[in-house]
Amino acid sequence: MLIPLLIVAILLITIIIIFVLIATHMKTGRGDRKVSKGVVASFKEANKRLAINPKDPQALLAIASYYYHQEAWENAYKAYGTLTEVGGSNEEFTVYLNHGICALKLGFTDIAYKSLIVARSLKQSDFEVNFNLGFLEFQKNNYEKAVTFLQSARITNPENTANLRYLGYACFKMNKHKEAMTFIREAIDLEPNNKESLYVLGECYFEAGQIEQALKIFMHLRLDPTMGASASLFAGNIHTDQRQHNKAIEDFEIGLKHDDIKIDILMELRYKLAACYITLNDIPKVLPLLRQIHNDNPTYKDVATLITKYQEINSNKNLQIFLMGSSADFVALCRKVVMAYHIKAKVKISDIAITRNDWIDITAEVNTPKWADIVMFRFIRTQGVVGELILRDFQSHLKELKAGKGICITFGTFSDEAKRFTEARLIDLIEKTRFASILKNIESYTQSRDTKK
Repeated sequence: MLIPLLIVAILLITIIIIFVLIATHMKTGRGDRKVSKGVVASFKEANKRLAINPKDPQALLAIASYYYHQEAWENAYKAYGTLTEVGGSNEEFTVYLNHGICALKLGFTDIAYKSLIVARSLKQSDFEVNFNLGFLEFQKNNYEKAVTFLQSARITNPENTANLRYLGYACFKMNKHKEAMTFIREAIDLEPNNKESLYVLGECYFEAGQIEQALKIFMHLRLDPTMGASASLFAGNIHTDQRQHNKAIEDFEIGLKHDDIKIDILMELRYKLAACYITLNDIPKVLPLLRQIHNDNPTYKDVATLITKYQEINSNKNLQIFLMGSSADFVALCRKVVMAYHIKAKVKISDIAITRNDWIDITAEVNTPKWADIVMFRFIRTQGVVGELILRDFQSHLKELKAGKGICITFGTFSDEAKRFTEARLIDLIEKTRFASILKNIESYTQSRDTKK
């Protein structure tokens, strides 16, 4: 019998405790903010006085103070606002300071600034006034003014981490990187777990040319839930600049694993990751990323153009080699085209000249049943427009070699000037559409030639 009674007693005690907690919560209006009976009584008394005189300064001050300490910013803002209009309070500095802070909390920055300036005229050395004015100037990109106010705040409270952070940020924005690093390091010493300060320190290192120190910080922050996506983007950009594309891919992929990424960071992570895959010629991984970007923002950078370009490249392996393959693969493909270009001819390649991986010239001796001559091929690696200057250069080489014919091939197009230049010359121009057909059928051309041999 004792055990059931004990269970009932424990349940009753638990229920009583719960009811007491609920009652306490209801009385305070906020679970985490208790209000003393004296404050509540003062609040009620102030309301009675305001019912008689809506502009009673002391009643308004009591009401404003009550709401301010309850963080009921809108009610406090209205009460302090009325006090600034009617005057008469013996705590004028507190009225303007708190009115400014309430306005700042509500996003009324212009009103906040005006009230805080008045408060500063009454007490120039106050930390809260100077810090908040410095913060507002920083938000308006007035960094020199921000530093002036924040330095004043620092005199009063030298170890306030938020003030040190914004001092560092403002100096950073003014390109005073050494000063910025000093203040931010102080803030980090006082608050080691503040990742935002650490991120800005990394930016300072980067701008000061201390790339490895910056990279260490950004790589350390890659997994941080708040700063991780931005840090991953920064680390990836550094690795990209260093041509360490596989490491950059790792950075960008880590960044994309975070939740609730800001849209501009998300888009840039995808775009930079796609760019790395393009550099490594991994086209199948490029298109899904570009399509994700396009779905979220169809006008983002050159994504629409890139999708069109790489869809085409992805559909034709030989085109991938022609535009993006290694020099060896590019040369091998161009040799195939030369050998297959004149189907019923004997072809002997006599020279291959590569120019900065932009184009190659292949000279061949061609013998057909009707004619025999030296033919020079120029393959230009582009999807853009080829101008007249390249063809003038090609023409001069033809003359040097005493070649009877020149064939200029690109996956782009030729300008009108280039076409006019070749009208009276023995140069054939092969553009995108015709060359795409050649590339698609090059293997069958080659097999046919080999079979006939």
